Amino acid sequence: MSLAIIYRGGGEPSEILEVTDIGEPPPPAPGQLQVQVSAFPIHPGDLLAMSAAQTTGAELVAGIEATGVITQVGAGVTGFGPGMRVTFFPHQGTWRQIVNVDAAIAVPVPDSVPDEIAAQMLCNPLTALMLRRTAQQHFGVGFDAVVLNNAAASSVGRLFTGIAEHHRIATISVVRSEQRAQQLRERFPTVPVISTSDPCWVEQVHTAAAGRPIPVVLDPVGGTMSGDLLPVLCAGGTLIIYGVLAQEPIPLHAATVLGSALAIRGLTVNRWLTAVSPEQRASDVASALLITTGLPQHFDVAATYPLDRIADAVRHVTQPGKDGTVVVKP
Repeated sequence: MSLAIIYRGGGEPSEILEVTDIGEPPPPAPGQLQVQVSAFPIHPGDLLAMSAAQTTGAELVAGIEATGVITQVGAGVTGFGPGMRVTFFPHQGTWRQIVNVDAAIAVPVPDSVPDEIAAQMLCNPLTALMLRRTAQQHFGVGFDAVVLNNAAASSVGRLFTGIAEHHRIATISVVRSEQRAQQLRERFPTVPVISTSDPCWVEQVHTAAAGRPIPVVLDPVGGTMSGDLLPVLCAGGTLIIYGVLAQEPIPLHAATVLGSALAIRGLTVNRWLTAVSPEQRASDVASALLITTGLPQHFDVAATYPLDRIADAVRHVTQPGKDGTVVVKP
């Protein structure tokens, strides 16, 4: 018996997901590893993909990231062996007990990293690294500027702030509530944090910037929030959208971007395998490992659930005030 979380078409994730015995997988093919999954994260993007999926009737196994222990090694694989802990991303269909994955996307997990953190070791850090790389395209030597980090209390938002502090990139954090703002101030005492619950939040952003330009805004929300963030940018600035947590369209008048020559750019970690060179991918994975071991305090776990409570787990992901990543331990 080998259990997996499947769905057959789009809809509310808590209603369409089910635990099913899909049978033991075949032995790993050449170049593959067979892994007994010990934990996987639930990313908001996972749930969005399920909601938008087309109904085909086929059983689709959910998930793109997981961690576990190698049980078998396929022909031609070197550097891995049974009993080793690995994390892998991106692999479609990770929400299961046993999975065969390409060794090329597997990363060894240090003994010091617990499963709950190892399960988050790639997707979120890689997203934060891509955001930093894209944001730094707007910086020159000695250029005094600030990056505005919206939804800064999210898993990626916190990681970006930690990475930016390490690289001495000035940031301003934006969150939805004063409670979240206070939590972030305690976590990052030197970083200004502003809550959009205050009607004067835009003025507070400019005060925190203290005359410095804001050439980059990072936004995983979209919708009306993106429309509110655009005017905060300095002339020639770029709004980088890396998520669609809000489902409504961005309200945008052409004059908003024309007058200040603003730009909107989309960024998604789903393009990391195809849009990034092999050399850069190797460097990114090494950096993600350093982030995981060096900044473990920013890999918060909101809760852990067993497989048979998958509906509760996905509902937890969308709860207001959720702090950290929801992890399932099969």
